Amino acid sequence: MKLRFGFLAGSVLSAPLVFSAVPSAAFAQPVQGVYVQGLGGATFNQDQQVRLSRNLPSGRDRWKTGAVGIGSVGYGLGNGFRVEVEGNYRNMDYNRLVTNTVSTKGDGRRQTSGLMVNALFDLDIGKSWLFPYFGAGIGYGWTSTRASITGLDRSLNQQIRGTFGGFTYQGIFGLSFPVPWVVGLSAIAEYRFWTMLGPQSHYTTALGTVGGGDNLPKSYGVESGNHDTKTDFNHSLMLGLRYEFNPAPPPPPPAAPVLAPAPAAARTYLVFFDWDVASLTDRARSIVAVAAQASGHTAVTRIQVSGYTDTSAAHPGARGEHYNMELSLRRADAIKAELIRDGVAGSIIDVKGFGQENPLVPTGPNVREAQNRRVEIVLH
Repeated sequence: MKLRFGFLAGSVLSAPLVFSAVPSAAFAQPVQGVYVQGLGGATFNQDQQVRLSRNLPSGRDRWKTGAVGIGSVGYGLGNGFRVEVEGNYRNMDYNRLVTNTVSTKGDGRRQTSGLMVNALFDLDIGKSWLFPYFGAGIGYGWTSTRASITGLDRSLNQQIRGTFGGFTYQGIFGLSFPVPWVVGLSAIAEYRFWTMLGPQSHYTTALGTVGGGDNLPKSYGVESGNHDTKTDFNHSLMLGLRYEFNPAPPPPPPAAPVLAPAPAAARTYLVFFDWDVASLTDRARSIVAVAAQASGHTAVTRIQVSGYTDTSAAHPGARGEHYNMELSLRRADAIKAELIRDGVAGSIIDVKGFGQENPLVPTGPNVREAQNRRVEIVLH
């Protein structure tokens, strides 16, 4: 009786898988803890409607472009939200009283100051160098006005004096640009809409021939009363700096790409049997021992043991095919039993019999082909 064997190093070729934890950009962290900021820039007031008066001229107060300064102390919650307390100051020169009946020129200024409480939210748009934000605030402010109105085509000399206090509110939209070389420092560009509830009243005296209501002519004389403005809509464009005392720690540097090891190549051992044989000889056991030893030296998770026959059989037809199927399974079971005796865990061994299917050498029916009478041991 002859027993022949062969060893096949079947390998699965695959390129190493590269798992690169694609690092997200090193985004600046949300503002957290205490911060201070200062802003300065230009401020623009819309024309203020002067309320009709029985004694004093009416129209719209027009102001020149002025200056604004804002300082604030705030606290970031670390999740995008911030709250802050601010002090503000605006200063602008008076231009003139705009009417349809009197040509005027103005002089003097108005100064506003106040305290406000703001709530803001920083947006993370995926850019480490840019964080838009928006918010709103409420507070209290004072407007101090010292201005004069002079008629150019009719006799008018009006003096406006006094300070008015009222509630204020504002809307805020800005852009912050973290400064990469100073941790916690950000440059700021900001727009604010600010208004004080009215009407605002300032004491006024007027000397001349311009009357109240529709500014109709009147006898030369002195009138006094309040210069009341119903609207106060202000727009400010500013630049500034914000500094956080306890900035969030910068994100860790991106991890280097990790190369996953290539899967180990499958190894196949073939044991060939003589015709109508399922028992093992000493030579067969030595081959099985080599396979068992190899499984202990590599990361094997499964061993597939598959038995086969050739196309010949003692009985032709379906009876012969059934016999060959049982013979192939007996051969595979014999190999499994030997692997277990060599120390391989039976739980990782899968056994199948394929009969005369999948011949190693294609033949016709009823052909005795030694290479087709085999058991394949595949280490996965």
